[in-house]
Amino acid sequence: MGTVSLEGMEFFARHGFYEEERKLGNRYSVDITVEAGIETAAADDQLEGTVNYEVLYRIVREEMEKPSKLLEHVAGRILDRTCRELPAIQWAEVSISKFNPPIGGICERSRVRIKRLND
Repeated sequence: MGTVSLEGMEFFARHGFYEEERKLGNRYSVDITVEAGIETAAADDQLEGTVNYEVLYRIVREEMEKPSKLLEHVAGRILDRTCRELPAIQWAEVSISKFNPPIGGICERSRVRIKRLND
């Protein structure tokens, strides 16, 4: 087993509990890590033996484009699609950060992190 990760992907998206947040949008950072059997790719240098991170990026980008009230919901959708579209993975973890969340004070970012086993 091994892991494949994409870290620090940045998106402008329209997520937030308040309507104004969804109207104005904000910057977000997303990290995703998946575990899968990648020994074949390590041995034979072929993409078919690992997780294609272009597929991971596409999933994250497409889900980030859909406005949602909660980052937990966005993260859950990303995990659902990742597990569905990449059945060879054992587990996946996604972390989403919102820059400068509207909390009435100084805060660089808020973050949610969810990990899911692929049944």
